[in-house]
Amino acid sequence: MFLINAAYYDKDFQLAQGDIEIGEGRILQVGGSLPYGPADMAVDCQGYTLVPGFVDIHIHGCDGADTCDGSRESLDKMARFLLRRGVTSFCPTTMTASRGTIENALLAAKECAAQPLKDGARVVGVNMEGPFISVEKKGAQKAEYVLPPDFALFKEYYDLSGGLVKLVDIAPEQPGGFDFAQKASELCTVSIAHTTADYNLAKDAFDRGVTHATHLFNAMSGLNHRSPGVVGAALGDGRVRAELICDGIHIHPQVLRLAFRLLGERAVVISDSMRANGMPEGEPFDLGGQQVTVRQGRATLADGTIAGSVADLHTEVKNLIAWGIPAGQAIRAATLSPAKAIGLEGEIGSIEPGKRADLLVLDGKLDIVGVYH
Repeated sequence: MFLINAAYYDKDFQLAQGDIEIGEGRILQVGGSLPYGPADMAVDCQGYTLVPGFVDIHIHGCDGADTCDGSRESLDKMARFLLRRGVTSFCPTTMTASRGTIENALLAAKECAAQPLKDGARVVGVNMEGPFISVEKKGAQKAEYVLPPDFALFKEYYDLSGGLVKLVDIAPEQPGGFDFAQKASELCTVSIAHTTADYNLAKDAFDRGVTHATHLFNAMSGLNHRSPGVVGAALGDGRVRAELICDGIHIHPQVLRLAFRLLGERAVVISDSMRANGMPEGEPFDLGGQQVTVRQGRATLADGTIAGSVADLHTEVKNLIAWGIPAGQAIRAATLSPAKAIGLEGEIGSIEPGKRADLLVLDGKLDIVGVYH
């Protein structure tokens, strides 16, 4: 198949014009005017823009389903919903929950990854947001299941998943945090999250194997001119990628503009969405055993604590562009940068020969009019 006369974002996320050949689920050729014969299927993309499929590496749930339901049915429901919104690859994300809940979630994700849906986004990894966090910064996580970093337990989870865990969160100030980071970083990406760490401790953690920051600005020490905190450490350290929830609720647009300028290619757009994403507002929803209510796009616990989001990557990318972030940078942050964060940049995340043919067709308003995957 040939997609011809397309505007598309190339491997450097610069807008280019030309043709793209795809076959057997892979991108075969990109650029210029490619030769094709009368027997070849050619789709004229004149007036449309092609971008890579979005990669959501931090998502708990959507469409009434949640990773911690621990079932293939829930993950399939999420996968179908996500594909309709331009996400072609995702990492179901666990909460701070009981051991049995986490184990069931890992097994369900393993099954989905091994036998992907034809009409849904692919499970390409698992993100473990808990339980190795700080009670003081637990946010919407349940305190009774919080544990200090325990590498032996994590290795059991990792092995149970068949190596599918691509991200694990820790509060490095907790006992054993540095040792955990050093060992776990040999298996997957280790992220600083839900932490009371200050600037110096965060920098030490980056020296010990932490290379990622979970939902930057949220559930961590903020940026102050005399106390830079985890935010200042992550923004200023070129080894660290940082997640950003770009719904306009978790982070003010002006702060996002500053963060994108400082992070550059290290910015990673995530949804952090929960099961209420795509559902009518008002009714209470479960998140990690706690009740969440959504009003005017804001998901909160009864005490007002923000509890994930009801955002999706497509909407967030449109938000960023509307707020002044260059389109190429915004798209990279939702595609190639998250793919790099989980070590899959050779497979997904950009429009290059050899990679999976995960492509979105956007109209002039940046709305999705077609999905290839």
